[in-house]
Amino acid sequence: MPQNPVNSHIFDVKDLVKILPHRYPFLLVDKIIELDLERGYILGQKNVTINESFFQGHFPNAPIMPGVLILEALAQTGGVMVHLKANNGKIGVLLNVNNAKFRHPVRPGDILMLKAQGLHFSSKGGRVKVEATVNDKTAVEAEIGFALVDFSQI
Repeated sequence: MPQNPVNSHIFDVKDLVKILPHRYPFLLVDKIIELDLERGYILGQKNVTINESFFQGHFPNAPIMPGVLILEALAQTGGVMVHLKANNGKIGVLLNVNNAKFRHPVRPGDILMLKAQGLHFSSKGGRVKVEATVNDKTAVEAEIGFALVDFSQI
């Protein structure tokens, strides 16, 4: 990991919107801070703030980030890598989520680190092992599968 991941990045949000079709409020990755396509590894970051709209209802008196949104942030991070590895103008869309485990709550003020390690890549898609951590404590882990489709089909 870079010495100061909060202030360093490879892709910022302006770069991410060129790769991912997501926009507010569903763009859940703030930046990519590490990327090694040869080793199939990517590290993203999500700064969790009390201003997130989902905290209005999940839960107002004890706000925690919904687990499915953490999975979505992990999928977006893995999707960046799948897209870059495919390098064929296609975009990775969610195919499946396996072995998901929710281990620790994510709260406003947390910096969510989003790690994805490639397991398999092909011209049709890919599969990654993902882990979201806060202060090196695992919040969510899973395996996520992607299908590659033409951007025009989304």
